[in-house]
Amino acid sequence: MAPMRKILHIDMDAFYASVEQRDDPGLRGKPVVVAWRGARSVVCAASYEARRYGVRSAMPAVRAERLCPDAVFVPPDFTRYKTASRQVREIFLRHTDLVEPLSLDEAYLDVTAPKLPAPSATATAEAIRAQIREETALTASAGVAPNKFLAKIASDWNKPDGVFVIKPAQVEAFLTPLPVGRIPGVGKVMEKKLADLGIATVGDLRGFAAADLERRFGSFGARLYQCARGIDERAVEPDQPVQSISAEDTFERDLPLAELEPAIRRLAEKAWTAARKTERVGRTVVLKLKTAQFRILTRSHTPDTPPASLEQFTAIALALRDRVALPEETLYRLVGVGLAGFREPEMAPPQAALFDIGAMDA
Repeated sequence: MAPMRKILHIDMDAFYASVEQRDDPGLRGKPVVVAWRGARSVVCAASYEARRYGVRSAMPAVRAERLCPDAVFVPPDFTRYKTASRQVREIFLRHTDLVEPLSLDEAYLDVTAPKLPAPSATATAEAIRAQIREETALTASAGVAPNKFLAKIASDWNKPDGVFVIKPAQVEAFLTPLPVGRIPGVGKVMEKKLADLGIATVGDLRGFAAADLERRFGSFGARLYQCARGIDERAVEPDQPVQSISAEDTFERDLPLAELEPAIRRLAEKAWTAARKTERVGRTVVLKLKTAQFRILTRSHTPDTPPASLEQFTAIALALRDRVALPEETLYRLVGVGLAGFREPEMAPPQAALFDIGAMDA
């Protein structure tokens, strides 16, 4: 019988902002917002001093400035962030080869059989955090659990600079009072749908049969059923290259195509910010739409050179909207914007400042 997995989720604390505060002592103790200024900019990261004012990543920069007028805005420097991320990755690899990076600032580790002897997975997590602090002058939080789903929730429990452990015998008691919104993938729209069924906590969710949840929510319903019971059989998969990154939103009311521009711009900003966290380069812009009748449409375009800025990325996404040929009165319940076709930087052609968006692939 295979041993029960011991999974860590390591999450760097306010990573980009912490790098800025580490490298500039004048920023320490101040509310730092990593973002370009401007009406169309979004927050890449916020220090914990800024978070006290409600500033969060992916928030429009103008809103962050309203919430925290004294915030110090720092433009992102992804070269430095990637250097720090590589240092952290090297520390992970001392302890296990089973490292699955999720972005520059977080990763799953399978330490069921660690390279370095340790009395427990918790001890391994503490050793990793100590080495990160000593070698990079940054802090990380860790979740320790029998699977990826639980480890990710746990890593957020004692942030910043903390560890939280969920032992197998504690899983049911831990999950039962947890708000369903803590389940990855349950956003505000899904949370409302569950609330309409009388489901507010994971314990409430556990009272529904798998068939009922699947009938209502499709494959995600099956996932909800498993999460409610702390089940997650996914293995840690090392060095899985990013294939696509996207952001999507389901509207509170169905909208016509002509009214989708604000949502497309907002989601493009969110996807672009997430894409900058990976070292690979995305080349294909994808627009996804779902009609009120649940018909799904996708439009995509691969320019000769990868989008070099948020403005270019957004312009292509908006141009893709114009290629939708359904009747004008058609209403849409969901829109998504993404990047696909990721490659290593050396494989991607040099980025140009401008490109033609006239000829597009379906």
